Amino acid sequence: MDADNVRLYFCGPTVYDRVHLGNLRAMLCADVLVRLLKARYETVTYVRNITDIDDKIIARARNNHEDIDALTTRTTKEFHDDLNALSIIAPDIEPRATQHIDDMLAMISSLIAHHHAYEAEGHVLFDVHSFDSYGALSGRSLEDMQAGARVEVAPYKRNPGDFVLWKPSAEDEPGWDSPYGRGRPGWHLECSAMSQRYLGPSFDIHGGGNDLLFPHHENERAQSLCCTPDSAFARYWLHVGMLLCNGEKMSKSLGNFHTIHKALEHAPAEALRLLYLGSHYRSTLDFSWEKLDEARRIMDRFYRALEKTPPRPDSAVPRPVQEALCDDLNTPLAIAELHKYADGAMNGQQEDADSLYAAGRLLGLFGLTSSEWFQGDVSLDAATINALINQRLEARKAKDFAKADQIRTHLTEQGILLEDTPNGTTWRKA
Repeated sequence: MDADNVRLYFCGPTVYDRVHLGNLRAMLCADVLVRLLKARYETVTYVRNITDIDDKIIARARNNHEDIDALTTRTTKEFHDDLNALSIIAPDIEPRATQHIDDMLAMISSLIAHHHAYEAEGHVLFDVHSFDSYGALSGRSLEDMQAGARVEVAPYKRNPGDFVLWKPSAEDEPGWDSPYGRGRPGWHLECSAMSQRYLGPSFDIHGGGNDLLFPHHENERAQSLCCTPDSAFARYWLHVGMLLCNGEKMSKSLGNFHTIHKALEHAPAEALRLLYLGSHYRSTLDFSWEKLDEARRIMDRFYRALEKTPPRPDSAVPRPVQEALCDDLNTPLAIAELHKYADGAMNGQQEDADSLYAAGRLLGLFGLTSSEWFQGDVSLDAATINALINQRLEARKAKDFAKADQIRTHLTEQGILLEDTPNGTTWRKA
């Protein structure tokens, strides 16, 4: 690890639709990792790309009768809006594939010159047999990969596992002029070119979902090391586990395919963050609306603790939480520590309140005040709610309990819960 500049690259979205809850796992893992690194190192360079040229994008734009630039601009904005709502840190650099075609063509030229790639029927393909350690990252042999490979079998390939670096584009498809004809890059090449452009041929950490381990990351590694054989490419790899929904793989056909946007309509963003943080990033996470509701109730408890004992804002992150996160981002252990601090804060322990707040902030929580958490995002504005509470108080003084109950019921129907205390009536959202 370069202590002077920790450099990491995470694979970003292919922008043809809203990001779903499975994609969020890798984005949130990267967020926690970057927060931890920036708390410990002076300089951190975080790159997360946007794939804005891909067969899925072309197909979706055609189906929508929509211009490709309009589609990718709209879906990129939706992606940013969803992640901003979750307080996910923006990358230091967010390159787009279409802005780096020259970098990709330079890599192709180098691979051909060193006999790692070849031209065939308008395509340029990487020769997997030219790289002795192909398969080392995913732990697969070429024989195993070819026996069950999810790769395109085409007569122009020397080997079934050879993958596309450049492909021809039809007249109605986006394309760029190149020595190999008008065409567009292969998906794997895009990430290699962008990571090298901004982080150099060797950098510290490369991450993404475990579904990218093969073939995407395996192919990235192969072509990058063949372009710069004296480099390390990524020194460490981080792969995030799968997300299930009620015990099943999330898919549109099963009707359990949910976007981040839909989840945020159901519960506050910090509840969704907490649900994800409660599972280790390498484990399989089983999502359900009931679990999201439970995460919201836990956040209610945390905010109640901070309301009971207001924290000092400049408190240090407690050592047990730092140690948990430094141990392969053990967020479940860190969350367990938060529960302990919440217990103490509920009993008026200032040090525990400070620890709860500082640890939560490192994890991207407690971006609101307790009042904002309990009273924000309701159907009625605060002035109207307070006016109704005053009307209820006057009704109770006049012993008109039917009217007082009617006001309480009306507020409950609007998602407002009243709490009568010795110091007066307070309210919070349901």
